Formats: sequence, structure tokens, C-alpha cells
Amino acid sequence: MRIDLALKYLCILKSRSSAKHLCSDNAILVNDLPVKPSTSVRTGDKITIHFPNRILSIRLLEVPDKQLSKSTSPTYYQQIASIDTRDVEDTPE
Repeated sequence: MRIDLALKYLCILKSRSSAKHLCSDNAILVNDLPVKPSTSVRTGDKITIHFPNRILSIRLLEVPDKQLSKSTSPTYYQQIASIDTRDVEDTPE
């Protein structure tokens, strides 16, 4: 399944177009490599998304085959990390 569609089905992003924009900014990584919206994802892949104010890393436990509800979608992935980048201050050198 395509990464843009998977993120929409998992209710992580609201639309495929938002995934496309994040991919064009190299803000979506699969197994630590930047990807295009058409990149296929599989069970076990690590997906990292760099949002403007946070970084989310998940491990795909199962690839959804249709749109999931917000209550069901967390059973399809394991959250590895969620870092609020607003809390991280630059350290002076």
C-alpha cells in the first residue's frame, strides 16, 4: 500500500494531499529514508513523520486495507516515539 494512503487510512493524516506535501518536504521517512507519496509500506516498517511542532515515529503492525475509525486505527501500529519539538530548546555552543 502507498504511504500516503496508509497514513490517511490510519487517521494519522487527514488527507493524501497532506502526505504528499510532507513527502515533498522530506518530512516522512520509512525505515529512516525519505520517501515519495507512492512508496509502498509493509508490516514492520518504521514510519517517522516530522510535523511542524512534533516528530512521530510508529511501527506498522498491520497494513490497513480500508479507512479505519479513530478508535480502531491504533491497533494497526505501535507508537515508538512522539517528541514535542516546542519543548526542545537549542543549546548554546
